[in-house]
Amino acid sequence: MPERRFPFAHTFSIVARDPKNGELGVAVQSHWFSTGSIVAWAEPGVGAIATQSMAEVSYGPLGLSAMREGKPASVVLANLLAKDANREVRQVAMVDGKGTVAVHTGQRCIAEAGHQTGYQYSVQANMMLRNTVWPAMAAAYEAAKGSLADRLLAALDAAQAQGGDIRGQQSAALLVVSGESHNEPWKGVLVDLRVEDHSEPLVELRRLLTVQHAYEHMNRGDELLSQGLIDQAFSAYEQAAALAPHLHELPFWQAVTLLDSGREQEALPILKRVFQANPNWMLLLERLPAAGLLKDDRRMLRRVRKLLG
Repeated sequence: MPERRFPFAHTFSIVARDPKNGELGVAVQSHWFSTGSIVAWAEPGVGAIATQSMAEVSYGPLGLSAMREGKPASVVLANLLAKDANREVRQVAMVDGKGTVAVHTGQRCIAEAGHQTGYQYSVQANMMLRNTVWPAMAAAYEAAKGSLADRLLAALDAAQAQGGDIRGQQSAALLVVSGESHNEPWKGVLVDLRVEDHSEPLVELRRLLTVQHAYEHMNRGDELLSQGLIDQAFSAYEQAAALAPHLHELPFWQAVTLLDSGREQEALPILKRVFQANPNWMLLLERLPAAGLLKDDRRMLRRVRKLLG
């Protein structure tokens, strides 16, 4: 019988724990469709895993399960490798909730292949154009500023700048979770973005992260508004709109909040721009009072409707 075909996830990736806040993350790019669904695994407060090369996907859920029981990454990886007859075609990296790192690059991984570890992180790559990829990733990650997500992306950009995957680019993923474990672990997922098929997946991944930041500002504005901090809320809404000016929904909800707060004159120019882009937003606005999302003021709605001309 032919040898079992494993997911062909030849790629470069990074796993890391942020020592400042405990966040855990994994980021990856490959010339393979939907690499994130194969390679990237993480759970809040538990760990992050990248399983690649001739990937055995089970290293992800099994590794997290063992780390959830308190086993360090080094023990977890050693145990999984010991049971794997095909370990020499694997490349696997893990970081646990305490920052312990473990990594394995099998002898049969396709060149150029290798890894490098640092303080609470590991970078690894296989089937690369050059053997400078993983050292460049490590240097970029250590030099980068900002959030863990930003620094993980800096490592991926550095890999691509060195030539990256010998086959080119196709997909990428970014997964970041909180440093605190949760009984409901989905609540600790901070970033979960994938680019499944794109000519420039890292460019697209950064764009998606910017959009996520915009929505985070929007959500923050809602929180501030619920606390009665109206000016701070509107500042957050403005930051959201500035990050993603192509998204009409963000200024729409900002304007809805202004209307509901009695600040109609501030809302009207915003709504005019939104309606010019898509008049269906007016239809939605008229449906909001019945859902309790906007005060039921017929005169105000008639004044707003005049914006459509």
